[in-house]
Amino acid sequence: MRTVERGMLSGILMSVVLLATSTQVGAQDGAQDGEWHFHGGDSGFTRYSPLDQIDAGNVEDLEIVWRRPAVGTELQERYPDLRYGNLLRATPLMVDGVLYASNGIGLVEAFNPGTGATIWTQEFADDEERALLGSPTRAVGYWSSGNDARILSIRGPYLYAMDAETGRLIRTFGDGGRVDLRVYEQSPRNGRPLPDSDPRAFSNSSGPLVVGDVVVLGGSMADHPNVKEQDPGDVRAYDTRTGELRWTFRPIPNAGEAGVETWRDGSWRYSGMANVWTLMSADQERGIVYLPTGAPTNDMYGGHRQGDNLYANSIVAVDAATGERLWHFQTVRHDLFDYDNNVAPILADITVDGEQIPALIQLTKQAIAYVLNRVTGEPVWPMVELAVPGSTTPGEWTAPTQPFPTKPAPFDRQGFSIDDLIDFTPELRAEAIEIIRPYRPGPLFTPPSFIGNEPGDTKGSLQLPGTVGGAEWGGGGFDPQTGMLYVPSITAVTVTDLTLASREGMNVTYTRGGRILLQGPQGLPLTKPPYGRITAIDLHTGDHVWMVPNGNGWRDHPAIRHLDLPPLGQGGRSMTVLTSTLLFVSEGDPIMVRTPEGGGPDSGKGFRAFDKDTGEVLWETLLPAGTNGSPMTYSYNGKQYIVLPIGSVDHQGEWVAFALP
Repeated sequence: MRTVERGMLSGILMSVVLLATSTQVGAQDGAQDGEWHFHGGDSGFTRYSPLDQIDAGNVEDLEIVWRRPAVGTELQERYPDLRYGNLLRATPLMVDGVLYASNGIGLVEAFNPGTGATIWTQEFADDEERALLGSPTRAVGYWSSGNDARILSIRGPYLYAMDAETGRLIRTFGDGGRVDLRVYEQSPRNGRPLPDSDPRAFSNSSGPLVVGDVVVLGGSMADHPNVKEQDPGDVRAYDTRTGELRWTFRPIPNAGEAGVETWRDGSWRYSGMANVWTLMSADQERGIVYLPTGAPTNDMYGGHRQGDNLYANSIVAVDAATGERLWHFQTVRHDLFDYDNNVAPILADITVDGEQIPALIQLTKQAIAYVLNRVTGEPVWPMVELAVPGSTTPGEWTAPTQPFPTKPAPFDRQGFSIDDLIDFTPELRAEAIEIIRPYRPGPLFTPPSFIGNEPGDTKGSLQLPGTVGGAEWGGGGFDPQTGMLYVPSITAVTVTDLTLASREGMNVTYTRGGRILLQGPQGLPLTKPPYGRITAIDLHTGDHVWMVPNGNGWRDHPAIRHLDLPPLGQGGRSMTVLTSTLLFVSEGDPIMVRTPEGGGPDSGKGFRAFDKDTGEVLWETLLPAGTNGSPMTYSYNGKQYIVLPIGSVDHQGEWVAFALP
């Protein structure tokens, strides 16, 4: 074990550009003035509001005061055959007394904060048939300067700008109100021809981030694990006034650029992804954008891209005005685990040993909270390099060590052994032992295993946290008044398996297998509880303060009902909103991709208020469906509201608003 030298964090901060912005300041101070200008409340994703009308003394009186369908009734009445999915994941913004959100088909709608009634629907940019095809994104952006106020959104392959008062497209932005985000020119990386008739596709499920006078966006990309040639996940910024491209950041460097040496044997030429598919954060005052990058292709095999693979699986700080990389920190070297950084970094001002530190917290699937100085990228607490298991797959390359912070401690289970197995009864434990017999357990960062056909061959490795586990894209909440961080997480085991890439057209040796979420005996989870938890961490000290399960989980399962167990926690993607008085956390609906199921008919539908000091549940309710996106809170006409998007397989998406009677 050795300590990482502070100077080893490459990308020294040479300068900081201050961007004047008329829209937001205090990226780490929470939502201000009773409004909610970003998906995360502020651009630092604290998910905090100082509102206090709803408190421990009256939270039990909360009730649903309005509901709004995922697509406004006006559109539904005009187009009665309109169809849309139930996975509504859009968190509204609240600006100047209006709510804005991406609806069930991806069009922006503005609605009344007190009633949910429609104010406007985004102007169509296409003919009606094409204009009605789309899906929601998690967030929209807001920008203003003087009397010019705009909503920016991504729908399909386009970035749109519309008037915040009317919803009409800003015709001077891009091409008649939108920018085509597809790339038409020939790729400089692998030389494959890309004629105008065959552009590279573009999609984005998270939405844009406005920083000063630029709007920054990443992209959602499908991993195609059968071929090594993939498109890189470039991040781009556009001028909020004109739509002009301002800069592009390449997470996979080109020849001569810093980091290219970490892609051995020229693998940078054809490797792809490392994209920012999730939400980003920004320090508005310093003009810095923080990019949480994902895994390179393929998620589970990297024999064709040997090396650490910068800047995949990293936090990259870039100058918002120019796109220049200021610093980076790689959380996972040569990812073989699908441990993409799927959470927007949280910005926090903390005091450690008497020193005031502008901090950044990157929550991860591997249940680690990396706490860095957001100006320099240096770890706040010492970082150590620990040896990790090597791969048994022929031709694979593994990083010999991975970085681990000395503080805070992990906020969920790491690594899998027989001691982690469910043990409510001896019979259940015996069944669990039999279930895992064909698999390879191991510590955190145990590589995937090849599925053999001979007797005694493994069926894959057991990964804990799994590819759905630890912190999920909903992130956590930070209280700037107390320095407390609240992290929901999932404890679920994934099988990481490899098969021979033997079909025609494949040019990699191995490709990922089924990656199943392995269930335990009789449909119960494989491990001991809790299966969904909330951990409170004091960021001034790095210490855990409390941990509680979130949800009842499987306590009423026939095999264990007689044991009268306490809440076991529900393993869905929980979402958080934090106020000066309470911590609100949902459970997360199983409709979300690869969400662990189970726990009964009410699984995923819970919504609770917790005491921030103790984790005690002060109020809970069952929603008509589970949450698919993050809740938010605001004040309108003297009343505090909490709004969240819900939807399930058997329940259409809608926004639900709570308030006191």
